[in-house]
Amino acid sequence: MNISYIAELANESGGILYVMLVLLLAALTVIIERTRYLAAMEKGGEKLINLVKKERNRVEEIELPKKLAHLPHAGLFAVLKTHMTCSSPALSGHLEEAIMHKVPKLDRSLWILDTIITLAPLLGLFGTIIGMFNAFHVLGDAQNGSAQVTGGIAEALISTAAGLLIAMIGLVFFNALHNRVRLVIHQLETLKIMMMNRHEDQTATVSGHTDNELNNRAQVETLRPAVRA
Repeated sequence: MNISYIAELANESGGILYVMLVLLLAALTVIIERTRYLAAMEKGGEKLINLVKKERNRVEEIELPKKLAHLPHAGLFAVLKTHMTCSSPALSGHLEEAIMHKVPKLDRSLWILDTIITLAPLLGLFGTIIGMFNAFHVLGDAQNGSAQVTGGIAEALISTAAGLLIAMIGLVFFNALHNRVRLVIHQLETLKIMMMNRHEDQTATVSGHTDNELNNRAQVETLRPAVRA
């Protein structure tokens, strides 16, 4: 099967195979771009989680490396620095809001891949129907042999095969990319919980120091009358 034969089949399919070629190129573009993007996000998220693990307190003072500053995870650190004086429920709400703003950027363009998965088999079936019309048109001519008819039917089925192939490739990578999106969102939620825990520990530590100072002052005030007497 050479290129000229494939081009002939594409012409006989009414241009359906050309459309399916465009769908294949679009699917491959989305697959390559999202795979590289989400792989970088997942790898950078692991580094940030390990960075927070090493820092027991004062998470808001962590200086992010320039290579990690562009990650969606970095937005949580900016929110923490901005709202570090807020109460725990308020800070949790701000962090959750930041995560919600980042999620659409993660699964961007995946709707294109999802559409191609559904559309490609339908276009393949449509191309096959057009090919079958051509085959029956040949059958209507008494001078044409059965070999030409069966050959036309076989050529018509190529559209269906191409559509199914595109759909199978797209489905495999769509599920893989969707799983990567889920992992990155899990990283964002993990970072949020880690930040909240360290913020509460820090607040408890500061509150404990304040209580001790107040107790010491109260003891001093209690001892002063006894000293004066």
